[in-house]
Amino acid sequence: MTSVSAQLLVLISLLLMLPVVEAVEAGDAITLFLCVVLCITGICACLGVYARKRNGEV
Repeated sequence: MTSVSAQLLVLISLLLMLPVVEAVEAGDAITLFLCVVLCITGICACLGVYARKRNGEV
């Protein structure tokens, strides 16, 4: 699960950068976090569909 650990590392680094920027408010941080989660979920869903098509299951 190298890709999962890499994704978690990127997510943690993004979240650690947020307090450095003083202009970022709580709403912006929540929005950024939700966008990152949705993007990762979408990528995983697309990879799952691709894997199923490749195996001939769909």
